[in-house]
Amino acid sequence: MNQIAENLAAIDDRLSHRHIELDPGGYFIIYLDRDAGLICAKHFTNAIDDRGLATDPETGKVIPAKGKVERSPTTLFTGRTAKELCVQIFEETQPCLVTMFDHAAYLGREFMRAQIALTNSQEYVQD
Repeated sequence: MNQIAENLAAIDDRLSHRHIELDPGGYFIIYLDRDAGLICAKHFTNAIDDRGLATDPETGKVIPAKGKVERSPTTLFTGRTAKELCVQIFEETQPCLVTMFDHAAYLGREFMRAQIALTNSQEYVQD
């Protein structure tokens, strides 16, 4: 990796560890379906408690940030490109499931990362 790429990777790594507020509109789990050539995004609802933690709206239990969680998505979005997914989520779904600008920007970045990984046969792990 060249010096410029290393510097950019370090900036992104540092920014990935900052505190972010959770979107009361829910969250997305993004993954690739390589066989179908698709970027997939499962949407899950959540509620935000007084501590700022995401909770399951049905049970009130905190949703862990890491590890497996047995919940059913409210919607599955699929697209061949990042743009196709963004149009589905931000333009065609009403009301919009994303209620915060920083969440929308994050999703756009992640969808582009997923598209690049799909195109270049690279591993994709959601940030």
